[in-house]
Amino acid sequence: MKLTKKFVVAMFSLLLLVAGPAKAADIIIGVPNWPSVDATAYILKVVLEDNLGLEVETQNGNNAVVFEAMDKGDMHVHPEVWLPNQQNLHDTYVKDKGTVAMNPNGVPGIQAMCVTKHTADTLGVKSITDLSKPEVASAFDSNGDGKGEIWIGAAGWASTKIEQIRAKSYGYDQTLDLQEMDETLALSNLDAAVQQEKPFVFFCYTPHHMFQLYDLVMLEEPEFDPEKWIIHQPTDNPNWLEDSSAGVAWKVAMLHIHYAKSLEETHPEAASILSKVNLSSDQVAAMVYAKIVEGKSSPDLAREWVDANGDTIDEWLK
Repeated sequence: MKLTKKFVVAMFSLLLLVAGPAKAADIIIGVPNWPSVDATAYILKVVLEDNLGLEVETQNGNNAVVFEAMDKGDMHVHPEVWLPNQQNLHDTYVKDKGTVAMNPNGVPGIQAMCVTKHTADTLGVKSITDLSKPEVASAFDSNGDGKGEIWIGAAGWASTKIEQIRAKSYGYDQTLDLQEMDETLALSNLDAAVQQEKPFVFFCYTPHHMFQLYDLVMLEEPEFDPEKWIIHQPTDNPNWLEDSSAGVAWKVAMLHIHYAKSLEETHPEAASILSKVNLSSDQVAAMVYAKIVEGKSSPDLAREWVDANGDTIDEWLK
């Protein structure tokens, strides 16, 4: 039997009618590009699927993309918003537009510049102001171009832009090459430097497994002063770098789940759970360690964590 084009099109249309349109997920969780947010995303996915029977998907996206999508209802959850890093996005969508809600239970996080202990001991580097000294900065030259390197974070992180501002404020943007790269590659470079006992300086933060693996020293700097912390982001100000200044330490960050307010109407039980999730810094660090060091996939890690933490999850379900 010879199938005509018209017949094939008709049969395909009939099949679509019988099958119906593809069902979209009930909830989509946005996942930016760092390990702890990925681990938390999959734990939320398992909890919502197990307890509410919802179809939950994860979707990659940077912070700005996830917030905009939550505003439009195209995504529903950001598992780990760092404040004050994403303060501009929080203010826009939580305070001004009111389309995004914040879970009040935050996980504390510290951000700084770190060196390996070997670096601190051999070079005498203890303060962040030491990085602006040419004789110190040259010790971090790994490619022979005469200028040292410092990893300031990955592309797309709000903290990376802030570290550019801090480098300008302290003056080590003149002595060091500010490198942006994926965290996996940066940590590989850190590991190589530790093994070879070579100087290394980089952006560090907690909760993170790096402090379990290596002996690290956070560089000293003046305490946080809100009057000296003047931060603009490129999304808000085309002259963000020139108009910003931050020659003081980071304020202790708080990591909060954010979710689309629309969930309170479409899936109120899910919104209730998301508003009550409460994790500790140690729990998040352990998740990242299991994921990165032990090599567990995020789905496997999430299933194990949920099965082992029933009492904690029961509190989220009340």
